[in-house]
Amino acid sequence: MTVAFSKANAKLEALYDVPELEQWLTNRRKVYSFDLLSGWSCPQASECLSKVVQIGESRKIKDGKDCKFRCFSASQEATFPSAYDKRKRNFDGLRHLKSCYGMAHAIADAMPANLGICRIHVAGDFFNQLYFRAWHLVAEWHPDRLFYAYTKSLNWWLQDRNDLPENLVLTASRGGRLDHLIDQYNLRESKVVFSEAEADALGYEIDHTDEHAAIPAIRNESFALLIHGVQPKGSDAAQAVKTLKQKKVTFSYGKKRTPAKGV
Repeated sequence: MTVAFSKANAKLEALYDVPELEQWLTNRRKVYSFDLLSGWSCPQASECLSKVVQIGESRKIKDGKDCKFRCFSASQEATFPSAYDKRKRNFDGLRHLKSCYGMAHAIADAMPANLGICRIHVAGDFFNQLYFRAWHLVAEWHPDRLFYAYTKSLNWWLQDRNDLPENLVLTASRGGRLDHLIDQYNLRESKVVFSEAEADALGYEIDHTDEHAAIPAIRNESFALLIHGVQPKGSDAAQAVKTLKQKKVTFSYGKKRTPAKGV
């Protein structure tokens, strides 16, 4: 069974310019992601739950009943068949394995030799405990590489919380069915906000580069993410995107950056 990593998208490429992450990117190491099928691999998603469904010969977005803002990666999968197909292959391949060791070896065998930093899931989430523990193992096996993830699968994180390696950095993604655990266990969180004022009211900085999520030294500091991506017509999220555009606020990541020299 073969799975595949993806090259850094436009937002992740900004990590090359973050001084606190330079140690993970020496010797020309690079940033990658590992992705699964949006929605289908997100058992605890709620406010952002969207997934691509097959209708006849076409694929369309289906939002969950409690969806407040559409998952941007699901929109990608509806637009780009190659993204959908790659993420589906990863998801199908891993979920049919029956042990965390089998999953971990499949991931480790596919890992690019020059990987320095990996965002686990630009698309998708930890879909079961075995899969979460597979990434725990992968990080332990590669202590010279940095792995980070946003997750709503807080139950599996909490079960292993005291044993996780230092090079695996996690952020609780608010907007899921287990949000109460964020408050109960004082977990570091990210929250999608519709405006800069909303972030200010929370006392959260807005992360435009993913550095808040990735830097190990600030792994306990919560932060905000500005709404982005294609949103359902007529929704509050769509109006928020429109307002951000009118105010010329940076909130999307469509242009590629050039990695810093020497990286």
